[in-house]
Amino acid sequence: MEEEGSHGSGRKKGGMVTMPFIFSNEVCDKLAVVGFNANMISYLTTQLHMPLTKAANTVTNFGGTAGLTPLLGAFVADAYAGRFWTITVASIIYVVGMTLLTLSAILPQLTPPPCKGDQVCQEASAGQLAVLYTALLLGALGSGGIRPCVVAFGADQFDANDPKQSTRTWKYFNWYYFVMGVSILLAVTVLVYIQDNIGWGLGLGIPTILMFFSVITLIGGYRLYRMMDPAGSPFTRLLQVCVASFRKRRLAMVTDSRLLYENEELDALISLDGKLVHTNHVTFLDKAAVVTPEDDVKSPNLWRLNTVHRVEELKTVLRMGPIWASGILLYTAYAQQSTFSLQQAKTVDRHLGRSFQIPAASMGVFTMTAMLFTIAAYDRLLVPVSRRFTGLDRGISFLERMGIGYFISILATLVAGFVEVKRKHYAKAHGLLDSPHAMIPMSVFWLMPQYALHGIAEAFISIGHLEFFYDQAPESMRSSATALLWTSISAGNYLSTFMVTFVHKYSAKPDGSNWLPDRNLNRGKLEYFYWLLTLLQALNLVYYVCVAKFYTFKPVQIHSAVAVNGTEDKAAVELAKV
Repeated sequence: MEEEGSHGSGRKKGGMVTMPFIFSNEVCDKLAVVGFNANMISYLTTQLHMPLTKAANTVTNFGGTAGLTPLLGAFVADAYAGRFWTITVASIIYVVGMTLLTLSAILPQLTPPPCKGDQVCQEASAGQLAVLYTALLLGALGSGGIRPCVVAFGADQFDANDPKQSTRTWKYFNWYYFVMGVSILLAVTVLVYIQDNIGWGLGLGIPTILMFFSVITLIGGYRLYRMMDPAGSPFTRLLQVCVASFRKRRLAMVTDSRLLYENEELDALISLDGKLVHTNHVTFLDKAAVVTPEDDVKSPNLWRLNTVHRVEELKTVLRMGPIWASGILLYTAYAQQSTFSLQQAKTVDRHLGRSFQIPAASMGVFTMTAMLFTIAAYDRLLVPVSRRFTGLDRGISFLERMGIGYFISILATLVAGFVEVKRKHYAKAHGLLDSPHAMIPMSVFWLMPQYALHGIAEAFISIGHLEFFYDQAPESMRSSATALLWTSISAGNYLSTFMVTFVHKYSAKPDGSNWLPDRNLNRGKLEYFYWLLTLLQALNLVYYVCVAKFYTFKPVQIHSAVAVNGTEDKAAVELAKV
């Protein structure tokens, strides 16, 4: 149920006035997360002295875990606490984790001694790693409550049934990603520079303090927000449909779908924007809505009898699954920017002028800049032009938007492989193949295309994903559905860990050569790894085109009650907007 009364002057809650309060939390979250993650592999290899492949897998394992925790945060928000309180409590947990991480960088007892000359570096002890992992776990738990809820909470501020606000939701997703991109841009430039040139204590302490103030700002806008009450556990409802359909598996299916169980009062809290209507997909689940003499239709046992709306919730989630799965390989490719692409950047000439050197972790600035320009061009140029041909307010559908992004991502890893060949050619020409710490006289701007292409791809795919999950998910599951984006990122990171481990193990030869060597990237075959990703992404694009072609948009019965001649018009049925 919506809490949408008035306050003070009687102003309606929600709207654009709430955006600064909500965005401030997201900006600080991204400064903290990206400010460390972008440079995490440098911290692990230079401060904790981890081998390269172990450090790369630590980065992707952490990214995978941080991508799973949004499921927990979304569950708590949708079932019990609501989005506002979930964000608030999660932000506090995040501040605690960041504080511990900052202390681990400041206190010498929590890091191994620095290397001296060419001596073998002492790796971090088990106790030092335990402190690091505890801080990272708290950060992952905090992000798990923030990530799925902030984007859905912001979209909640616009009433989909209000004609004046109905077109603002898709614009909000563009603005959300634009603001997020600016904060990431600051993180990979200012914060990374501070970490590399002033110290990790200050580089981590700044986002920690900003995160603390963002909690205060978020709470300060409490009276302005349009809030949705939690409608009970969505996962319990999905499980109830599964159990009910299994218990009635031997029943004959009714010949007329209008005989299936409906109960508007029971579904009131989970169908504010409209009721899902029956579809002819996965029809064996419909048996959960078949009424038998044993069922009490006035007070049903939901483990035996469910409404059509609840059955269709499960069908909707199942239909979204193949689209969700298509994003995994994209994020596997994207994960390489913070691991091997960063290591490439560390080996080449990053100087601008005589004195300034671009931090390797700041290469993400090319990704973010490309993403921001693409979002702006998309909103101001592509949408108005394509709208004339498609008739859609958003220009092109989110499925078409994602498809374009998948194609561009293929180009990114293809180009990355050729750039690696060029980098090793420079190293060989200057006799540096066996000098892993020497600077190769090749400009870092050779790496710019692969970073920029990843940014352009993300502008299409990630925003399209957010639109898809928010729009197509059952309304009572929007936090949970938004969390699906992060689970695909999680799966992509874990797949990256698996691929790196697999390739590192099985490409090793008796002479010590390896596609992905631990100590000397110049003697590796990183380009083969990039091209393997290119091939897998090409196959994934074919898969995506197939599942997108046959995807069915959820049909919603919009609530409308306009009196005509003393009667009410029937509610209109329409497909969810694309």
